[in-house]
Amino acid sequence: MAKPLTDQDKRKQISVRGLAGVENVSDLKTNFNRHLHFTLVKDRNVATKRDYYFALANTVRDYLVGRWIRTQQHYYEKDPKRVYYLSLEFYMGRTLQNTMVNLALENACDEATYQLGLDMEELQDIEEDAGLGNGGLGRLAACFLDSMASLGLAAYGYGIRYEFGIFNQKIVEGWQVEEADDWLRYGNPWEKARPEYMRPVHYYGRVEHTDEGVKWVDTQVVLALPYDTPVPGYRNNIVNTMRLWSAKAPCDFNLKDFNVGGYIQAVLDRNLAENISRVLYPNDNFFEGKELRLKQEYFVVAATLQDIIRRFKASKFGSTEFVRLDLSTLPDKVAIQLNDTHPALAIPELMRILVDVEKLTWEKAWDIVVRTCAYTNHTVLPEALERWPVDLFQNLLPRHLELIYEINRRHMERIGKLFPGDLDRLRRMSLIEEGDVKKINMFTLIRLSHSVTKTCWSSSVALLLLRFKDFYEADPDKFQNKTNGITPRRWLVMCNPGLAEVIAERIGEDYIRDLDQLKNLLDFVDDDAFIRDVAKVKQENKMKFSAHLEEHYKVKINPDSMFDVQVKRIHEYKRQLLNCLHIITLYNRIKKEPTKSWTPRTVMIGGKAAPGYHTAKMIIKLITSIGDIVNNDPVVGDRLKVIYLENYRVTLAEKVIPASDLSEQISTAGTEASGTGNMKFMLNGALTIGTMDGANVEMAEEAGEENLFIFGMRVPDVKAMDEKGYDAESYYNRIPELKQAMDQISGGLFSPSQPDLFTDIVNMLMHHDRFKVFADYEAYITCQDKVSALYKNPKEWTKMVIHNIAGCGKFSSDRTITQYAREIWGMEPNLEKIPAPDDPR
Repeated sequence: MAKPLTDQDKRKQISVRGLAGVENVSDLKTNFNRHLHFTLVKDRNVATKRDYYFALANTVRDYLVGRWIRTQQHYYEKDPKRVYYLSLEFYMGRTLQNTMVNLALENACDEATYQLGLDMEELQDIEEDAGLGNGGLGRLAACFLDSMASLGLAAYGYGIRYEFGIFNQKIVEGWQVEEADDWLRYGNPWEKARPEYMRPVHYYGRVEHTDEGVKWVDTQVVLALPYDTPVPGYRNNIVNTMRLWSAKAPCDFNLKDFNVGGYIQAVLDRNLAENISRVLYPNDNFFEGKELRLKQEYFVVAATLQDIIRRFKASKFGSTEFVRLDLSTLPDKVAIQLNDTHPALAIPELMRILVDVEKLTWEKAWDIVVRTCAYTNHTVLPEALERWPVDLFQNLLPRHLELIYEINRRHMERIGKLFPGDLDRLRRMSLIEEGDVKKINMFTLIRLSHSVTKTCWSSSVALLLLRFKDFYEADPDKFQNKTNGITPRRWLVMCNPGLAEVIAERIGEDYIRDLDQLKNLLDFVDDDAFIRDVAKVKQENKMKFSAHLEEHYKVKINPDSMFDVQVKRIHEYKRQLLNCLHIITLYNRIKKEPTKSWTPRTVMIGGKAAPGYHTAKMIIKLITSIGDIVNNDPVVGDRLKVIYLENYRVTLAEKVIPASDLSEQISTAGTEASGTGNMKFMLNGALTIGTMDGANVEMAEEAGEENLFIFGMRVPDVKAMDEKGYDAESYYNRIPELKQAMDQISGGLFSPSQPDLFTDIVNMLMHHDRFKVFADYEAYITCQDKVSALYKNPKEWTKMVIHNIAGCGKFSSDRTITQYAREIWGMEPNLEKIPAPDDPR
């Protein structure tokens, strides 16, 4: 067993090679004490740890603000094309440490707090995660903002400032229990309210067609109040803006009721308006057609487009005069990227503004809309696609319904000319889906933008063959592939400084801006000293995470065991159940041959289930129930442990990913659009066991398929099985270990007090499994045996790890955004630093 960490080991690892730079420690201490003084003057005389956190956050923020102002001045002077990234989710996590890394302040802050008798890591742990996203889509948006700033692009993120983000997950007696995420209860030092840019958003009402044009009247108004958060680039003095909208009721909201004595109720009803930004919908890859959700989607779009056009018309920093009134040049100065279908209403809303407000002709307006808006597709699951009932639109957004009907009429006219007589194609390509309930297909609406981007090549092949086929045949030039990426600042330099340092010692520090340079590590793949250094960093990370688990989960694990990790949203397609079957199989084997030399494993599974997703919540209960049996079996000992990582979020990911040995990416081939968790594990020195799905395909191409543990069906195999029919029982009857595991689940071994607890899961796997868990079981178990065998040879394992890290260059979000900029937005990244606030321009 490895030796325990000393106090010095536990102190935050920060690079001494200049990765975090050096600032004047004395100045930082002075500023820290000044902020702490003003905090205490207001309230009390005794400082708490939270006071110290706010003092440190405000000290670091001071370094941001001057750069933030100068960046905006720089943009107004240069008047570059601006890109607006519209997303209903921004899963930012914590800001303090990320800001220190990007501003090169981490070393100095650590030394300053140390001299003040404080532990910087303890202060960082006080910060609440900004959990304004569900999973991959929202975290990708956060990585993109980091890269856009680091590449010197004039970029803005626009979303909603949810009062309550993704729920906090508690595991109570093995079940998921949701708690509201009141992340703003202590305030947020990173945001700045901007009431001077408040904008009205209209709902309901009716449409009048008059001689002066179309008017949307008798609407209910909600005000959108913006809060700005700075987004610093890496060491370039660029600080971009994420603007999140909060809903406020206008002063006269429902006050007509005052005339009939309903004043109190009228004021209370203001909550109805302000509910729009109250809470994030906690669904991942599942569409919920609620009116409040449609209100949220229109809210962010309507407020953002007003802001975009205001900024387009004004030309000078701080100017309130509109000097650019010809909107025909909008696509030359504005690019709008729509993150999935959630902001699809940007298309009819921009048409409404251009036609109804700016009085452009339909043809001119449509040309501007198409050239300005672009869209990224993030899912291949049909249940995730947005289809809104026409009746809901008629009530909430009557003018937009008219515009969508007209867009569809012209679209159908064009397709009819391209494919004469093909009525079935017209039906498939229509924005309006006929049926018991007439619906608007947002997926179809958004495909009319000038660029449709898919998140990786492997999934796009399937997409082209299926959903995009008709549209691809009509407009092949619109379709592009952009492999997703992650920011190496947060997902290596910040969360794994030990590994970042070991790499920098061999190839220099420039790889942080140019991840392709990691391929130079191949020169060291047989270097014993480098192999030792990489293995040592991994072991230190495992020791640190073991200590974290012991402190927070009261569970003691063997840090020399293989850390086998699957962390992501709980969903049938991600196949946590396949992982469960392997755990049970391993358990049965150890019980059968307790004296055999087994490779010890600690299996960690984490992730949140959507509150209304019954099967996902049952999967969590199954995992925890398996853990209860396995972890308490004296025959098994510490050769197999099962840990459920409660409340998986960005901050926990930053701890567990650097400590992981094996990354589980085992979705059914053809179901994961890309994935970015797989990239984070790869960059941090974990080996991947996975199917040829999503970005796993490209990871295998970059690192060599022989350096990943690839198993199971590929997309053509799944397609063939769909055509032939999937017979789960045939696998159950043919494979004894699978039968034993399933019989144990159905027989109540893991739920002795309620033997039929997992009947629904057993029934689903045996008779209704869309994701074909049994079909890949045998290949998965065989592949896991190979994993166990290799882990017994630490040197060969670490050499494979080095091959993986060296193959990570493609998976930087800097590369993704560079491609977006050049190929979609018509912009050119700029790697030059702008002058710092105290430097002459």
